[in-house]
Amino acid sequence: MERTASMARGSRLSLATRWAACAVLTWVAGCERPAAPVPNAAATGEWRTFEGSWSATGTRQFVDLGPDRRVSTFRLTGSLLLSGEKRLGVGFRAQVMGLSDPRTGMVGRCVWTDERGDQIYSELKGDAVGSGTRIEGTIVGGSGRYTGVTGDYTFRWQSVVDSENDEVSGRVVDLKGRVRTGLVAQAGKVNP
Repeated sequence: MERTASMARGSRLSLATRWAACAVLTWVAGCERPAAPVPNAAATGEWRTFEGSWSATGTRQFVDLGPDRRVSTFRLTGSLLLSGEKRLGVGFRAQVMGLSDPRTGMVGRCVWTDERGDQIYSELKGDAVGSGTRIEGTIVGGSGRYTGVTGDYTFRWQSVVDSENDEVSGRVVDLKGRVRTGLVAQAGKVNP
């Protein structure tokens, strides 16, 4: 019985010693210098490339300018998903408004809004909106973490479907572009 009590005290002592050693090691590890911060994915002035897909729905209104000319205004909203190692973000809500004329082409303005509410602004131009139409976008700025962003992109409407009540839907393919972040992003105030 005396031996059992002695073994129990030894076990307790070794357990207490183990806890103390573990506490000291944890404290020492916590006092080490923090790891160096990870540098921004893109250096100042470096172009970042991206690809993506975009599906949108909205409204389209027409006016006839003679027998062979039907002009429309449109407003579309949808999901824009980007891919690429140094893309600006993954998902955006994209809104676009524009004017489409078979003689003069299409002009529009687009806003991409991320999950934080920060936005990227662009201007669009190309042929009149329709299936197979190629569109060019010029990124002209942004808000929040996209302040000062510039760039360009292109895409092609794979399908544009007009339905009753002036509703329209479309799907974009071959969305490719590049961006250069602004000085605010490069100063570390932004997490690209």
